[in-house]
Amino acid sequence: MNIALLGYGKMGRSIEKIATDRNHKITLKISEPEDEFDFSDCDVAIDFSVPSAAVRNITKALDANVPVISGTTGWLDQYDAIVNYCNERNGTFLYASNFSLGVNIFFEINRKLSELIGGLDDYSVAIEEIHHKQKLDAPSGTAISLAEGIIENTDYKNWTLDKPDANEIHINAKRIEDVPGTHEITYDSNIDSINIKHTAHNRQGFALGAVIAAEWIKDKKGVFTMKDVLNIG
Repeated sequence: MNIALLGYGKMGRSIEKIATDRNHKITLKISEPEDEFDFSDCDVAIDFSVPSAAVRNITKALDANVPVISGTTGWLDQYDAIVNYCNERNGTFLYASNFSLGVNIFFEINRKLSELIGGLDDYSVAIEEIHHKQKLDAPSGTAISLAEGIIENTDYKNWTLDKPDANEIHINAKRIEDVPGTHEITYDSNIDSINIKHTAHNRQGFALGAVIAAEWIKDKKGVFTMKDVLNIG
């Protein structure tokens, strides 16, 4: 499979190594935004760029009829527009806030736990996420996805980085050197606390998940998530 890498930072290089180890070929690398991309020799595009470039990258891939998966966060205010554009073009698009297979299992554990606790008034919930200092957005897309999973099953209405109101989930976003990604959710009451936590040891899990998603999405049409890739739910 021929892969276009839209964004060639640390994640792009990790994806390149895993993709080539799995006998794929990188035929296009975009490290800086450019006016023209040549997708003529690409079967699929993987976008790990920056928020300001993501929509443009995804749109250009869809215009070229190339399936595109994106792990770039910080642009999701335009997600619905991209979904509509993909459907209009009869294209192929998959977004994930986190491609790690373990994190996507963690998402489901979080949803189930929030469902079990959702009917109890005694527990409050908080999220802490820790990433490397080079991460540009806060909170992480993964933390937002975790919060949204809780909101679906509880009386919480929103999340906030600030001091929370009663119906808001507080997300504590920390930036520490050389931390690939840690997410912890705490349900706390006067009687006890329940904690679930995912700790990434390196970027390989994110990169592997992105390559597996690219392998899965090739030759498909529509808008997908990692739940489709992993056949969850």
